[in-house]
Amino acid sequence: MRDWSLSFGDPLYLSIAADARLCKPDYVNDHIWEVELGAAHSVPATVSLYTTFGLRARSMRLFLRFTENNVAVTDPNTFPAKPSLRRFYPNFLTLDFVPLENLPVTTEFWVPESHAVAGRVILTNKSNAIRQLKLEVCAALAPLDGQSIIPTQQQLVNILAGQTSGIAPVIFMTGGPKHGPGPQPSLILDLELGPGSTRQITFAEAALDTVAASFELARHSAARPWEAERTRIEMLDASQVLDIRTGDSDWDAALSFSQKAAHGLFFSGSDHLPGPSFVHTRHIDNGFSRKGDGTDHAPSWNGQAPLESYYISNILHGTPQITKNLLLNFLSTQNEDGEVDNKPGLAAQRGKLLAAPLLASLAWKYYQTSEDEIFLADIFPKLVKFFWAWFSSLHDRNRDGVPEWDHILQTGFEDNPIFDVWHPWSQGLDISLVHSPSLEAMLYREAQSIQKIANQLNKPEEETALVIAQAETLKTSLIASWNANQSFYSYCDRETGMVSTGKIIAKKKGDGNMRPKEEFEVGVRLLVEIQTKNPAAKRPEVEISEFFSKSKGEVETILGHQFQWRTGGLVATTQKLFTRVGRVSVNGLDEKDKVIVKLIDTTGEDITLALPLWAGIPEKQQANAMIGRNISTADRFDRPFGMPSLPLSPDPEAEPVSMSVSLPWNQLIGEGLLAYGFRAEATRLTAHLMNAVIQNLKQNRAFYQRYHAEKGDGIGERNSLHGFAPVGLFMQSLGVTILSSTQVKLEGRNLFPWPVTIKYKGLTIVRGIEQTVVTFINGESVIVKDEQPCVVEM
Repeated sequence: MRDWSLSFGDPLYLSIAADARLCKPDYVNDHIWEVELGAAHSVPATVSLYTTFGLRARSMRLFLRFTENNVAVTDPNTFPAKPSLRRFYPNFLTLDFVPLENLPVTTEFWVPESHAVAGRVILTNKSNAIRQLKLEVCAALAPLDGQSIIPTQQQLVNILAGQTSGIAPVIFMTGGPKHGPGPQPSLILDLELGPGSTRQITFAEAALDTVAASFELARHSAARPWEAERTRIEMLDASQVLDIRTGDSDWDAALSFSQKAAHGLFFSGSDHLPGPSFVHTRHIDNGFSRKGDGTDHAPSWNGQAPLESYYISNILHGTPQITKNLLLNFLSTQNEDGEVDNKPGLAAQRGKLLAAPLLASLAWKYYQTSEDEIFLADIFPKLVKFFWAWFSSLHDRNRDGVPEWDHILQTGFEDNPIFDVWHPWSQGLDISLVHSPSLEAMLYREAQSIQKIANQLNKPEEETALVIAQAETLKTSLIASWNANQSFYSYCDRETGMVSTGKIIAKKKGDGNMRPKEEFEVGVRLLVEIQTKNPAAKRPEVEISEFFSKSKGEVETILGHQFQWRTGGLVATTQKLFTRVGRVSVNGLDEKDKVIVKLIDTTGEDITLALPLWAGIPEKQQANAMIGRNISTADRFDRPFGMPSLPLSPDPEAEPVSMSVSLPWNQLIGEGLLAYGFRAEATRLTAHLMNAVIQNLKQNRAFYQRYHAEKGDGIGERNSLHGFAPVGLFMQSLGVTILSSTQVKLEGRNLFPWPVTIKYKGLTIVRGIEQTVVTFINGESVIVKDEQPCVVEM
């Protein structure tokens, strides 16, 4: 087991929660805890456990107080030796500190299940004198309703108890404590420690419906065999987590915290999903379902999405079984038409959209590390059926062999300003009207993965001939969307295949007619935007005609139900194409409402347009140009903390979106760089992403949903999967793929500035600058100096 020594100023992640590998966490009532080390909003400053029980309380804190010679201490900032994190797991961590001179203390916090937390305090007298000490476990509850913590008894045992939002937190302490004198409610023990002697105390908190039930669970939790439980946790960790040792301890911590945090996102399978599934974030305000069945959980808790599944499988490099379980969850939702739900959840939630096409890519990735051919054979027909589901008329609306996204929620980039309706600076274009390079690239890669799986299973060529032919159609469309001026891909109208530049052609206030008298060489699509300050505004009816007279030319009527609400009003896109516009009639607006008619604008650029690189679409020369002019250019995507979502911001207020770094998307583009041989660029990208993660673990002790590409600041939800360190991209850039404890694939060189040591299940890989030494569990070693891909096995 690795012993760390992480303290103030180091990267820290101090959230703990029930671990689904060791118990069955409660998806509808999960208590998540955070350890605070003298946090500014903690009064007094303490070493404490902190939660809100999923917003069922304003706050709940448990903290320690040490007293000697009538001098009490709680503030870690005043300790002779401040707290240092020695070990950490998803549900357990160990702190070392010295609250009083010559009194080293080890404190362990453990979440054995969703409704309880336990602590163990080990005190050692390093002085030559007999010492009289007092140890207190203090509690402070700020309830939403109910009552604060009070001293009381249960079965003649002194405890602390409170009430908030239908639960009764109870604190129990071993050793026969008394109630403390204050100022906070506490349980106190008088301790006499001789020179060199050690004393161990255990306490626990539980919160069930009644004080009696909580007391029983707290007492049971405190009585569990601590050493055996800790050993079990440590052995599990050693079998599933890569121990990565670089030349930088900050990197080591971030990579380790990310793996532990990713394991901590999982919940056990349910009646609605066959395998364990994950939530996107797990912090103190999460975990409680007021409905009691989980169907009211927030979006970050209501299902697994394909892009996030791909990313978490890359983080958990040492646990390929997780990828298999996630695939089984997706495929359990497949209907007779082959459609797979985009976001299946543990409480039977469904995204009700077709899943982004990443499943065959995930399956092939899983096979490469597991060689589970039986599983591959079982799911192969389902993957083929899912691939073809994308080409039905529901998704390929003009039947040209190139489907369109149905909704922005499928894309993995929900704030895309071309299609988003929630920001005032967004356009709100109907995404189903354009060909999106990201979708086409995913489908092309799916086809390639299906072909690889078929080859592995020795399937006859005719079984995948149509899939490969379809892939060529996708490739042709992607080639047509290449913008040679920018060396980048573009969104194109699904009918014309053209890129459209936005332009206002008419505007007015209130009802009436407008006469734009505009003509176009190629048919264009129009966007109708209604600006209103009335939250109860009626949806208008808009008629657009090629000529002023209704009797001539194309006419399209946009009915009220076709308008979509957006920030500041409504928006709709024409289904028809116009070569001229002679009249626009509006009916149903208030006189203060404003209508604007404009050409749609598909010139916007974003990180998803680089996905064809991941799919292997561009020729070598195009790839070189794309990388050189975009990915590796400072005023485009090459920023200090990773590739931003947009190279240019459409509006000053859009900066939190345009400059936001999405690590799942950066992971995909990084894989694309490696596929084209740009290992140095992928290594550099990994370093940029790590800088963002480390900065926030140091400053805020948290991961974030996104990071600012120029400043590194955290953006969005705390402790989100989207912000975990890119363990997979690090390993890929390093050129190391662990196939099993007896088999390792190596390729390329280590371009990081230091040797890297990786330990996993008795396997040790030392990846130096000039050579790699692989040592297996039996002591056998192999030295590799060749940069060509090779597999080293015992």
